[in-house]
Amino acid sequence: MNFHQLNIEKVFELTGSSPAGLTAETAKSKLEEFGPNILEGKKKKPLWLFFINQFKDFMILVLIGAAVISGVVGELTDTIIILVIVLLNAIVGFVQEYRAEKAIEALKKMAALNAQVVRDGSSFTIESENLVPGDLVLLEAGNVAPADIRLIEAHSLRIDESALTGESVPADKTDQPLAEEDLSLGDRFNMVYKSTLITNGRAKGIVVATGMKTEIGKIAQMLQQNETVTPLQKRMGDFGKKLSYLILFICALLFGVGLLRNEEPLKMLLLSISLAVAAIPEALPALITVALAIGARRMVKKNALIRKLPAVETLGSVTYICSDKTGTLTQNKMKLIDAEPDASAEPVFNNIPVLETAMALNNDVQQNDNAGLKGDPTEIALVEHFIEKHSTSALKELHRQLARVSELPFDSERKSMTTIHRHANGFLVISKGAVESITNSLSSDIPVEAILQKANTMAENGIRVLAFGYKIIDKLPEQVSVETVETDLKFAGLAGMIDPPREEAKLAIGECKTAGIITVMITGDHPATASAIARQIGILTESDLVMTGKELQAMPEDVFAAKVERVRVYARVSPEQKLNIVKALQKKEHFVAMTGDGVNDAPSLKTSNIGIAMGINGTDVSKEAAHMILLDDNFATIVKAVKEGRRIYDNIRKFVKYIMTCNGAEIWTIFLAPILGLPIPLLPIHILWINLVTDGLPGLALSGEKEEKDIMNRPPRKSNESLFAGTGFHIIWVGLLMAGVTLGVQAWATHHEKAHWQTMVFTVLSLTQLGHVLAIRSEKESLFSQGLFSNLPLLGAVMLTFLLQLGVIYIPYANDLFKTQALSIEELLICIAASVTVFLAVEIEKLFKRKKSKKSVS
Repeated sequence: MNFHQLNIEKVFELTGSSPAGLTAETAKSKLEEFGPNILEGKKKKPLWLFFINQFKDFMILVLIGAAVISGVVGELTDTIIILVIVLLNAIVGFVQEYRAEKAIEALKKMAALNAQVVRDGSSFTIESENLVPGDLVLLEAGNVAPADIRLIEAHSLRIDESALTGESVPADKTDQPLAEEDLSLGDRFNMVYKSTLITNGRAKGIVVATGMKTEIGKIAQMLQQNETVTPLQKRMGDFGKKLSYLILFICALLFGVGLLRNEEPLKMLLLSISLAVAAIPEALPALITVALAIGARRMVKKNALIRKLPAVETLGSVTYICSDKTGTLTQNKMKLIDAEPDASAEPVFNNIPVLETAMALNNDVQQNDNAGLKGDPTEIALVEHFIEKHSTSALKELHRQLARVSELPFDSERKSMTTIHRHANGFLVISKGAVESITNSLSSDIPVEAILQKANTMAENGIRVLAFGYKIIDKLPEQVSVETVETDLKFAGLAGMIDPPREEAKLAIGECKTAGIITVMITGDHPATASAIARQIGILTESDLVMTGKELQAMPEDVFAAKVERVRVYARVSPEQKLNIVKALQKKEHFVAMTGDGVNDAPSLKTSNIGIAMGINGTDVSKEAAHMILLDDNFATIVKAVKEGRRIYDNIRKFVKYIMTCNGAEIWTIFLAPILGLPIPLLPIHILWINLVTDGLPGLALSGEKEEKDIMNRPPRKSNESLFAGTGFHIIWVGLLMAGVTLGVQAWATHHEKAHWQTMVFTVLSLTQLGHVLAIRSEKESLFSQGLFSNLPLLGAVMLTFLLQLGVIYIPYANDLFKTQALSIEELLICIAASVTVFLAVEIEKLFKRKKSKKSVS
């Protein structure tokens, strides 16, 4: 229902109300019909279900199956270790998921607690949750709107709707019906919306919507939609699925080959379990979580607080940043940038230009020595301009000498405000307001065409224009009214203001372009204002499109889909439209970051691939819905976060490459040994040690590698790019080489009847992986040119892992636990020498890559 179009009588009729309000009986029945005026949350999952969901992953189920079978056949140590790993993974996942949903609670906190209501002709206070459609509500400055209300009386009413509409200036309200049907929320000047703040004046209105039917209630419903999956979650899900099928196939194949060779079924079952355990990278989920957590800790130092860990990596995939204008790209404060005094206007006090005198006197700004200036942002900008030109003491002297004696408060009907001050020649009348309003009050001999033309030119550049008129009268009229004082004015001049852009935002947008990231402005502000700011900071060029919410609403979905990648500015859009813009870009396979600080941004913050809220000026709702919070509200911080996100993803790929090569080597070793007539080379506990310790510690240290030099000069990686893009061949051939070296040592040891052959196999496979991790720190650069000490955590991890491996070999208790035997010095040196071959082979591979790269450049 478009209540803004209806006259007051029709609103009374449709809501079943009257000028005396609802009767108590009617209000009671309506409360039963419509329910309480509260925001309902999504039904919460019980804690046990959060926990159970962590075990749904197929790879986890394979591990649990392996643990059960190991327990049945008597390998209790293996069972306990596997189950501990599974449990730790589940706890980490549970904690992450449980922390996610608090946005609805934050919305509830915003709601007004009490409301002044008229029922049965009497005014009294009730809890706002008991309001119903049709209730007559009284509003005054300082109130938070308790519901969506159609005004029937408005006296100098101004409402701060910035959190809902994105409009930086409080909206002036009226009680008159509006003709246009498809008005955005910010243009419905006779409506008041739940949770917005009354900054000035008083009003009376009829409640037209409560609870989830209000505009903020609709936002709450949108917040209950499921979140999008991050790129890393997509890639890991895809990887897990493919790996699971591969594991089942290889295990079945190995078991079948063993039975055909008349091997014992139990022995082959244990071997298949070993293979499954080898194939599953147990350390990988924990490694990724820890790497993301370390990245998040680094980002906090750069003023980016990560609320949801996968967001750290998602930043590296971002192709679009959809940014709110107010307070994000701009400073969220008005600044006077253009003062156009009338050349014929003469000073009225101390040779100060009359336009500046008018700016200083015609306002309700309060001066506080400690807190600075308080009041309407537009009026504060005028006073600040006067102080900059003169001084605070000059302002105080002006107010003392030209004291205010009367006024006509701002009225949204006439769109002007008049103050009257004592003056040496009588009384000084100053009027301030919309250009059309002031020009209508000027003396008939003043040509207004030039004034209107100048004002239009300023407005086209996104400048908010105010006009000033003045006159000196001998005495005060008996009745101060529009007719007695707002006539025959002289023209003082024009004042132009904007919410200025952040300088650092302009630089950050330039960096985004270099990195292949497109910035889009989405705002509730006027198109002219939005376009002007967008041009200033480099978002909007001649070939780009600007679209309003009204145009978007009338546009078919397929037409919008064809244009969405060309639009750089969206103005006067609703929260639902913001959400649709994000979804339209996501359908085009873009990864979208959405920045914002208001309640109106919350649904799109949550739905976007990464939602970025403002830490200083952001509402609690936006912060709860976001994945990341900018602690300094600085758009430029996003660029630093994107850079860090790209580095983290590069390093995640390095340890995925490392772990999968190592796991591949384990699979080849176990699979090929019986085919080559060799005994089972490794026990499940050996494989678990390699997967958790030998893979885990050095793999984690890889996350400390510095970023590549060209990290912000390359486009975002494609959304469908595999984790293994460019690494698949390396994983296969190096895995085979590791297995070949390991099986070679096994063949030599069994041929020479070495009693410790299985410990030697275990040691060779562990040490080859340490050589491998040192070699893959860079795709092309040699370790010797990088420097062994350029990543001290990795060097420390390699040394610690080597010492732990020696402990497993030589400590008696470890011998019993891991079923190992102490090696002789000769056997240990053979293991080390064999392991070095893998390091040398990968270094030679990188040498060929460097030569190939030089040839392509030349």
